[in-house]
Amino acid sequence: MSLLSRKSPVPVGTPLPDLSLPDQHGRAHRLRDSAGSPLVLFFYPKDDTPG
Repeated sequence: MSLLSRKSPVPVGTPLPDLSLPDQHGRAHRLRDSAGSPLVLFFYPKDDTPG
């Protein structure tokens, strides 16, 4: 199954809340700091787990 054929859990165009997430160095990055620029958020399960 293509990833593009799956339904998105959030409808396209829905505003996201202002997230703040740490990077691999512990520095916080806010979603609003990327406003107007392309941004990809990639979530994956914990390392070495099935899924």
